[in-house]
Amino acid sequence: MFERFPTDGLIKTADLPTSGLEPDRKVKLNRRGNELFNGGDTEAARRIFQTTGYSDGLIRVGDRYLGDRKPIDALKMYRLARDEKRTEALVATAAIVIQKMLHENEEQIERQ
Repeated sequence: MFERFPTDGLIKTADLPTSGLEPDRKVKLNRRGNELFNGGDTEAARRIFQTTGYSDGLIRVGDRYLGDRKPIDALKMYRLARDEKRTEALVATAAIVIQKMLHENEEQIERQ
């Protein structure tokens, strides 16, 4: 069933880092992204971190999303950051939740 999906999953190529940014430009953008993130503007920081491919910033945005109960958005940030440990942990948690929901649904059907 999943053979049709690209190897990188369902992340749009527009979400991938911009190639060709000069290193000094990346540094300045990442500093600005950190300022925005620390000031509470997560979305503006996310846009910068996605543009530069700044893994640490993407992970922090993902952690904030997870704290805000946005696990799908968090998963996307972890994937973009290439953080396999966090990605796998979140996928495993999602699998457990889905299994529990299916089990509860089966029990409900059996009671009918």
